[in-house]
Amino acid sequence: MSLDVYLEVIRPTAIYDANITHNLNKMAGAAGIYKHLWRPEEIGITTAGQLVAPLRAGLALLMAEPERFKAMNPPNGWGSYDNLVKFVNDYLHACEENAEAAVRVSR
Repeated sequence: MSLDVYLEVIRPTAIYDANITHNLNKMAGAAGIYKHLWRPEEIGITTAGQLVAPLRAGLALLMAEPERFKAMNPPNGWGSYDNLVKFVNDYLHACEENAEAAVRVSR
């Protein structure tokens, strides 16, 4: 016979992280996903799964009207339509794969 002793702790672990310039906030707003990206806590978003439908819709809108959104590219060159499309696409896939993950943003 023997005795096994364990001290264990569960700690939050980031499973996805990304960064995008705030210069694209107006473009995200026009696509209907500003608060979903920058301020999810203000609209009750707590898990990645809650972001799937709105990000999917925002991405579809961005891709359906590229010229409209490209016209919103920041004049200072920091950020672009292409950057936002890639960011949303990548974030959407991460949310789909990790629906139960907690959402946390830092502004």
